[in-house]
Amino acid sequence: MLYSKETESVCEQIYAAMEMIKEDGRDNFTLSDDEIAELGGVTIDHAFLNCKIELLEYGYEVGKISLKNKTVNFIKTGEVIK
Repeated sequence: MLYSKETESVCEQIYAAMEMIKEDGRDNFTLSDDEIAELGGVTIDHAFLNCKIELLEYGYEVGKISLKNKTVNFIKTGEVIK
């Protein structure tokens, strides 16, 4: 997909975090904005929302995003596309 350089950078950081999570073997889990920032160096924002679909490549999908609670629920799909 074509993204701005800023969004592309955010996506790369999120993918690095997802690699760590994939290696950890977690199934369904919720991360806070702070935990996402600690893992990937990014926060939940529009750039994060733009690249969430590509998380399927890592065997996860985004279940629910709560901007009010600043959390994201991830669900292991069992299929790694990448």
